[in-house]
Parts: sequence; C-alpha cells; structure tokens
Amino acid sequence: MPATPTTDPLQRERDHLSASRAALRAMREDVQSLNLRDVTGTWVSAVVLQNQIEARIAALADLADTPLFFGRLDYLHAISEELSEGGGGENFYIGRRHVHDADGDPMVIDWRAPVSQPFYRATRTDPMDVERRRRFGYTGGELTAYEDEHLTDPAETDTASALLAAEIEKPRVGPMRDIVATIQPEQDEIVRSDVTGTICVQGAPGTGKTAVGLHRVAYLLYAHRERLARTGTLVIGPNTAFLSYIEQVLPALGELDVAQATVQQLVGHVEVKGEDTAEAARLKGDARMAEVLRRAVRSGIALPTEPCVVVRGSRRWRVPVHELIEIIEELKGREIRYGAAGEALPQRIAHAVLLKMEQGGEAPDDRVQDAVARNTAVKAVVKQCWPPVDPAKLVLRLLSDPEFLAACAEGVLTAEEQRAVLWPKPGRSVKTARWTAADAVLVDEVGDLVQRTPSLGHVVLDEAQDLSPMQYRAVGRRCTTGSATVLGDLAQGTTPWATASWPDALHHLGKPGAHVEELTKGFRVPEEVIAYASRLLPAIAPGLAPATSVREAPGSLTIRQVADGELTEAVITACHRALANEGSTGLIAADARIPLLAEALTAAGLPYLAPGTETSVEARLTLVPASLAKGLEYDYVVLDEPAAVITGEPDERTGLRRLYVALTRAVSGLTVLHAEPLPEQLG
Repeated sequence: MPATPTTDPLQRERDHLSASRAALRAMREDVQSLNLRDVTGTWVSAVVLQNQIEARIAALADLADTPLFFGRLDYLHAISEELSEGGGGENFYIGRRHVHDADGDPMVIDWRAPVSQPFYRATRTDPMDVERRRRFGYTGGELTAYEDEHLTDPAETDTASALLAAEIEKPRVGPMRDIVATIQPEQDEIVRSDVTGTICVQGAPGTGKTAVGLHRVAYLLYAHRERLARTGTLVIGPNTAFLSYIEQVLPALGELDVAQATVQQLVGHVEVKGEDTAEAARLKGDARMAEVLRRAVRSGIALPTEPCVVVRGSRRWRVPVHELIEIIEELKGREIRYGAAGEALPQRIAHAVLLKMEQGGEAPDDRVQDAVARNTAVKAVVKQCWPPVDPAKLVLRLLSDPEFLAACAEGVLTAEEQRAVLWPKPGRSVKTARWTAADAVLVDEVGDLVQRTPSLGHVVLDEAQDLSPMQYRAVGRRCTTGSATVLGDLAQGTTPWATASWPDALHHLGKPGAHVEELTKGFRVPEEVIAYASRLLPAIAPGLAPATSVREAPGSLTIRQVADGELTEAVITACHRALANEGSTGLIAADARIPLLAEALTAAGLPYLAPGTETSVEARLTLVPASLAKGLEYDYVVLDEPAAVITGEPDERTGLRRLYVALTRAVSGLTVLHAEPLPEQLG
C-alpha cells in the first residue's frame, strides 16, 4: 500500500530532504557508473574526460553535516513554461547545489541560479513575485525547524529572523564556514556583479567581506564556467594561516578548482632569507621602483658601431650601421616587452637582408629569412645590442652596485633613498643572496618587463589594504585581461606601506575604473564590541564611517585591569572561562609575549593550536600572535595586554591599527586584560 502523506509541515520538509539526498546519491552513482572504454578519441582526450568525471563525482559529494537546502521560495505565479498556463505558483528549494530527480525535475535549486535571487533580495516593498520565503533551521545535518515570511500579506509585520540570527551566531569550530544561507541584499549585489567588472569592497570588521569575495568566485564559476575554466581563477590571501582558515568554503559550495596563494607565493622566484628595515621595505614597495627597474632592464641596450655582414654562399649582404640603429631605436620606442623585442630583433635584421637579396635579383622566402635570423653575424649583433636579461641577476646587481643603482634611479630616488634600498652586504650570487620579501616583488616586476605574465580570468585579493604599490602591480599582472574582487579595510592596514585610499590602490592594480562598495553593517561582531573598537577610528582611519552591528549581545565585552605580575595568571583563567562555552577561543597577544603565554598554557594543561590549524572538539583554543590575527574569527577572544600590541609595531598608528584588528576578532565575547594603561584613544 502507498504511504499516507503526512500533514505535519516539518515532517514533509524532512521527507523532501531525505528524497533530495537520495536523488543526489543517484546522480553521483550515475556518474560513477560511466564506462569510458567505449569512448572514442585519443588517450589525451580519454585522460581529460576521466579527470572531468572524477571532478564531477567529487562535486556531487553529500556533506552529512551541511544542509542540502536552507530555504524555500513559494512564487505567486509559475516560472516554468509548462506550468504557466495553469495559473498557479511554483515552489523552489534553495541550496548549495542543484539536485534533480530521475526525470530531471529539480528538487533543489543552486543558490546562484537566477530563480534563487529573490531569496536574498525580496522584501515586503518589492516581493519579486514571492508569496512566501521559508528558512530552515538545522542541528548538524538534521532539519529541526522552519520559519516563514509572507511577503505579500499586509497583516504580517516585519520581525527579525530567529533562524537567521541563530545561523549567524552558531559557534565556530573548524575552518571558516560559508554564509550562503545568510547573505544579505547588499552582499548579494556584490556577489552577483558582472564578471567583466572589477569591484572593490571596503568592509568593516564582521561585515562578511571575505565570505562575500569567496561566494562571488563561486557565483562567477556558475554563471561563466566555460570562460573561467579556460582562463582560471585565484584567491590571494595575506598568509598561509588565513588560506587554511578559508580553504573549505568553496568546496562546500561545490567548487573544487580555485587556486589559492599568498602574494609571496606568487612572486616566489627567489628564496627569501633576509628581512628589510621598515624604511627599506617601504621604498622597495614604492611605485617609483617600477621606473627604476624599467631603466635597469633597458640599460644594456647598445647601438651598433659596425655594420652586420651576412655571408650566404658566395655572396655577402651588408646591413649598414644607420639601418641597424633605426631598427633598434624603433623597437625601443614601441615599449613592448624586452624579451619580445629581443626575439623580434634578429627577424628585423634578417628582413633587411632579404630586401637587399630581392634588390640583387634573388627570390628568398620565409625559410631563408629564418635561416638569416639564425646567422652567426646576426646573433652577434643581437647579443651586443640587445643582451638577454635574467630578472634575478639584474635585481641582484641593482641592489648590490651603488653606481648601477644611481644611474638607474637618477631623478627618481634621492641619494638617501638609494642608500636605504641597497643591501648592507652585497649579494654574491642569486642562490646565496639574502633576498627579502620586497626584493622578490622586484624580481617579479623585472620578469614581467622581460616576458608578459599570463593573465587569469578572475582574481580575489583579500586583506588588500596591506599591499604596497609594487605588490598591487604584481597582482594586477595576474588579471590584466580579467577582472578582480578587491577586499579590505583601510582601518586594518598594519604595514608601513599600507594603502591610504582605494583609488590609489586600484590605480596601481591597473583597474582605475573599478567600482568601490562600502559595507558598514556588521553581522558577526557584537555591537558592544565593535562600538568599543571604533573609538580608534578617528586616529587610524579618520575618513571611514564607524561600523555598526545588527547583533545586540549585552555583556559581550569585558575589560579588566590586573596588578603587575598577575597578568599571565589572569589570562589563563580567562581562557578557562571562555572554553566553558561552546565554540572556539582565540588568545591574541603581542608577538613578543607568545612564547611566555605558550609556556603558561602548557603548564596549565591547556592544549592550544597555531593559527590556521583546524580546531576540534578536543582542542578549541588557538594562540594567535597579533600579527597573524587579521581575517580570523573566534567565538570568544581573550586579548592580552593591548599596550604590548601597540608597542610591538614600528609606529603608534600601525600599533593602534593592529589593536583594532585584535579587538574585532570575537563573534560572541571579548575579554581584554591589561596591566599597563589602555591607550587614551579608547577613552
């Protein structure tokens, strides 16, 4: 006998979840059962197809603790053509990926599909033809609750969504989660921006700018998959700890092929062994260095003093000096890549020889021109006049040779600035030199001057406020023919070269026409905490509007002064209290105090993790140097000695910015412990 349909709405939704999971399993089994032995083609096409199938199988995995759908839209009118004549509406379940039944009918709609957009943007004033929006609540992977908004019912008043708030406030254990169920209208506009345009997001702490950037990648891959599969996508983060924290977001959305890297990994042409002074790093990151490097690359170009004589059989063909000079000057004036010009030069000389052959009654073809271009005499002229450039060797010479630097930097850098960028001890070779992180960016710049850097289809650049102009140029080279999503917060700029404004940054990135969006409404950091941290804004970023939060959490901020000598013990006690709550705890301290606190935690029997290491039920405490706290979130944060965070930086403004970052990492509660006085900017 057929089963009797249940009248319990919650049970009906649970049944749909079970059926959807079964349909997803069937979709995966269908792909797994494909037999490639009967597929014709080369072994290359077979390997490509096998890789595509394996990627499809991985994308169809059902994550047990991740809800397959999180919402439902009940439309007033039918959207499907086959149902439009009936006059009724349609229901769509909105989830992380598309799921269909055996007949191909959708059971879950991908959140990126156009039909899903009203889930994020529909309002009572603009319901977008949606009669009811339903949100689902989950515990683990089990559907436990639902909540309805009747957008066209004038009798129903606006109320805050309890399920939405619960999802936002859910304890954080493990890596960063996606926010696909909680995307807000202003965030959705950024996520669905066109692929051809670059967008810059100035986002206060807790506004979800990082998650918005990652979801934008997922959306673009959905809407423009063929294009971006061909050109590639890349997420750039400030450090490996940050990348470890965010690396599970895209796979949870079904996207497995997005590369991730730090800027330093992008420019890893040399092994970084040394460290610059703050002033040297600032100068090496200055955009003026691009002109110094351009001059250095072209410094080896020389004009010929003798003609080029090519012997072919019994005849000699002579290209006079003035013609050679014209060819070289023309190539110099075109401003094409140095390497491309070097490759063109022998062909240009060979072409001049061919013209003389034709005038002499011969009929040479392209094969003759190629042979002339390889002639010893031609190659000798090219080597003398347009010598090859090794990027690392050139920068090595520039930073080791005061006279060479002076010649290349004349009128660009002052004598004092030149002394600042020179290595204290000249490097002997590329392998033994003590390269710094800023030096590696210079090598990358030279590499692009010699040979064009391949461009990707889309690049997401997070924590962008900390990049130098030369680093922006390095990133910009990776998306010259593509677009970018730039994410950051000027108030969190903690490098001596941190950008002063987004227009400046976008200019160096090569995207001066990019649109800038500002997110000031926070969803993660409690209002009490963000209001306290915002007291620093007039000193660290006077042009920014203070952030606000939709989350009221009375008692989320505790500030306590302790006596000298009792701070470490008080910090350990605060960690014990924080760990009594569900979720993750971050102990943030000045870098110099990390060894002391690590020893104290071990003595107290408190296991702790390093930033970027995934938390677990057994280990929920992370010991975080202030320099690595940016971009990370914890349910509860214990902040050790703010004064030490400030003095650990080269100047007060950078120190206050570092403190601002540390103060805004908490999602549920922040405890600030100090023995020294707090900065006067906090009131």
